[in-house]
Amino acid sequence: MRTAPVIPVLVIDDAAQARPLAEALVKGGLRVLEVTMRTAAALDAIREMKQVEGAIVGAGTVVNPDQFRQVMDADVEFIVSPGLTETLAEPILESGVPFLPGIATAGDIMRGLDLGLTHFKFFPAETSGGLKALKALAAPFYQCKFCPTGGISAQTAPEWLAFDPILCVGGSWVTPKGASFEQVEALAREAAGLGR
Repeated sequence: MRTAPVIPVLVIDDAAQARPLAEALVKGGLRVLEVTMRTAAALDAIREMKQVEGAIVGAGTVVNPDQFRQVMDADVEFIVSPGLTETLAEPILESGVPFLPGIATAGDIMRGLDLGLTHFKFFPAETSGGLKALKALAAPFYQCKFCPTGGISAQTAPEWLAFDPILCVGGSWVTPKGASFEQVEALAREAAGLGR
């Protein structure tokens, strides 16, 4: 997740669009791609995107062990969930696939630490109190790193990225509805330039 300051959070309705979308994002400098499990096309989209040279494709919005098995069959390279449960975490941790569970409280972080995790998705970032809340949460957990997602924009991302415990941010702004692949590539290039 250190390969780019922004991980595009992708909701894909049509798997036929997945490969050219991934090509545009990778060409723009964003290689790590999170395909959310929010649509019927998600698994096929993951498989299509994995064919793009340089793309590191993971599954997001994984919420139960059945989805975990499905995304493993699609050969994902990382898994993101909106929350943290032992029922979901244990098989993922046993698989060895990098896992970024969602947290919003100190209790969530402590549960993750008990499971051996130190990297978390802060979600939903803006509605959970924004950067101010994450700074307060991160203070007692010096060993943890975060990827805030939810409500972050091109305008607010630099402020988030300036906070040292943040590895990257998740964002959907690089793939706005109706954008051409050329526009997506340009937005990806701007987002890739947000690094420290």
